[in-house]
Amino acid sequence: MDCIFCKIVNGEIKSRLIMESKNSVAFLDAFPVTKGHTLVIPKTHYGKIQDMTQDDSADLFRVVYEVVPKIDKITGSTLLAIHNGKESGQEIPHVHVHLIPRQSNDLAGPVHSMFKNRPNLSDDEFDQLHIMLKSS
Repeated sequence: MDCIFCKIVNGEIKSRLIMESKNSVAFLDAFPVTKGHTLVIPKTHYGKIQDMTQDDSADLFRVVYEVVPKIDKITGSTLLAIHNGKESGQEIPHVHVHLIPRQSNDLAGPVHSMFKNRPNLSDDEFDQLHIMLKSS
């Protein structure tokens, strides 16, 4: 497999490790969008969150929980982002959580600003979505 994150886990590519647990690692993003941008990944290769074992998922989010206060020290606020699949913007098909220090003058805006063509759903459409998601 030619996965850059797997190569980081295996020590084939240098990283600036912040924290390591049994099943996860946190390291500085090599191409940060802000100073301190950090990634937390499972050591095992998974393409999407729902592919992970419960143990690996719990470990990943425990590491996120422990690293966020460290990131918060930079600006006082941290954006957590997960792109779960190619269509959502996932560029590397290995689960990773972005921890991105944010400040009011970074001009990135809230998540809603990412979507220029937002749907205008009727009550019936909301109800249909609700029933579909609740029953699946």
